[in-house]
Amino acid sequence: MLQWKDIDTVLLDMDGTLLDLHFDNYFWVEYLPKRYAEIKQVPHEESQRYIAGLCDKYHGQLEWYCLDFWGKELALDIPLIKREIAHLIQMRSDVPAFLTALKATNKRVVLVTNAHPDSLSLKIEKTQLSEYIDELISTHQFGVTKESLSLWQQLEQYVNFDKERTLFIDDSIGILEVARTFGIKHIVAIENPDSKQAAREITEFDSISSFEHYTHALTKTMPEKN
Repeated sequence: MLQWKDIDTVLLDMDGTLLDLHFDNYFWVEYLPKRYAEIKQVPHEESQRYIAGLCDKYHGQLEWYCLDFWGKELALDIPLIKREIAHLIQMRSDVPAFLTALKATNKRVVLVTNAHPDSLSLKIEKTQLSEYIDELISTHQFGVTKESLSLWQQLEQYVNFDKERTLFIDDSIGILEVARTFGIKHIVAIENPDSKQAAREITEFDSISSFEHYTHALTKTMPEKN
């Protein structure tokens, strides 16, 4: 159980935490290989193997999240191709109420994503997520990802948060482990980042499949209106 009185700053991941990860999974696993095969006129299976191999090679590195890298590597306009299926970008249904409750209880809310700035801009455009967030941060501005301790050291200076009074929520177990090593006291994992896939059983961290309980708990701490 989180004690909200002990939390001042809430750091939130975007894809798989606030937004349904289905868009990203579908784009990289299915749609991009399909479009690459069509545009480059190569067999679909060859396209899938090539892109999957690049994903495996650069997973967790800045290149893996960088649309500039992918555009150069594949010689494609990746932001334009993403826009072709932008209707799939969806905020989790329980997120607006949760973020509204965080703001109402004077928590500082900071989005920290590995997404490239172009991806971040597209998703903000489609979801209006920025209306609920105090600050939007892409780790590209620091040159390292959340998988790196260096990112957390830079982020602490940039955001000026107290590790003992900070909550971090993400769907990546590996990233959460780095945050714990860095010293973030309150850490929560997302069990169901992709709405089209089954929820995961997570033993390494406290975990949730819905923000509703947190919203309810926050609401109870709000001062009563006269």
